[in-house]
Amino acid sequence: MSRAAQVVVLALSVSGAPALAADPPPIRIGEISSYSALPVGTRGYRQGWELARDEINARGGVLGRKLEIIARDDAGKPDVAITAANQLVESERVDLLTGTILSHVGLAVADFAKQKKVFFLASQPLTDALIWEKGNRYTFRLRPSTYTQASILAKEAAKFPARRWATIAPNYEFGQSAVASFKSELKRLRPDVEFVSEQWPPLGKIDAGAVVQAMTSDKPEAIFNATFGPDLAKLVREGTTRNTFVGRPVVSLMTGEPEYLAPLKDEAPVGWLVTGYPFSEIRTKEHDAFLKAYVDRFKDTPNIGALIGYINTLVLARAIETAGNTNTDDLIKAMEHLKVDTPAGRVAFRAIDHQSTLGVYIGRIAVRDGQGVMTDWRYVDGADFQPTDTEVAAKLKN
Repeated sequence: MSRAAQVVVLALSVSGAPALAADPPPIRIGEISSYSALPVGTRGYRQGWELARDEINARGGVLGRKLEIIARDDAGKPDVAITAANQLVESERVDLLTGTILSHVGLAVADFAKQKKVFFLASQPLTDALIWEKGNRYTFRLRPSTYTQASILAKEAAKFPARRWATIAPNYEFGQSAVASFKSELKRLRPDVEFVSEQWPPLGKIDAGAVVQAMTSDKPEAIFNATFGPDLAKLVREGTTRNTFVGRPVVSLMTGEPEYLAPLKDEAPVGWLVTGYPFSEIRTKEHDAFLKAYVDRFKDTPNIGALIGYINTLVLARAIETAGNTNTDDLIKAMEHLKVDTPAGRVAFRAIDHQSTLGVYIGRIAVRDGQGVMTDWRYVDGADFQPTDTEVAAKLKN
């Protein structure tokens, strides 16, 4: 071989070496949430998905490819979320979308997914419309719906002697859906019940004094609450000052979640029946492993957002692995029969409405060492509190 030929062969071998050794391109996941609007809950959520992503990547990723999650803030606004989703799909070229926490934002991204024909796993929005009236083949949902959570609470509420009920909920999609589901299920179980007061404060702008005064003027015997975050804290403090909750049972969505209990400290409303997350008392191998890994890495305890962020990423990884690729149609087929082992137990997805069977922790509020905690809690499987296929089919037709 001539010297010139040797130089050409050497050049080709050197230029080709990096290509042969290069890692395959990552799987790009576009993630959207209300990071600036709801920093308390979404901080843990982000840390949860970061932990799961890094654990998966340390094991070699999915299908030999690393997971790359590109996060965007929706500021709690549907239009901002749509802009972010479009940028992720068109500019970042993500393989799929996930995330959102507020229900009206989740609905907006779900509609975007339908229009663009892109896979979307909604991690945290709770509205029933996301999977029923406004559901679509491209959208799946992880967290238990308002129907499931409200039905679980209604079953317990039906045991109370109270007949006259009041409701308090933020005046947007989630609150409206939660109240409608609770009222429907409680009336089904207890036809003698009547709802004498409905309070609809604007999200994040509750006038707690006015709400409490208006509610108590109607003399309810029990209360259903769906406020959360700063609105919840204001309601609890104002109601406690006025003895509003004395002698009145209260059932409340999400109040037992650490992100909402922690700010209340020793003002936590003792005795309320709530859904939540008693992270320090769950004793399973899978949850112990998650809790230890989370605390070791972040030097903090997880909230419900952290658990959801972690599970959400496990679900995506399992779906991609099952599909064998990131093709949207293949992901949909995989998700419609997916089963995933998680720190909260095994979770499956229903083909008919794309809802997961992730369950709910239910218990009562107590104060221990100056901090609100959940006691007398139990885990309720979401599969036991979902409508039948016939009922869902009727909702999907409307």
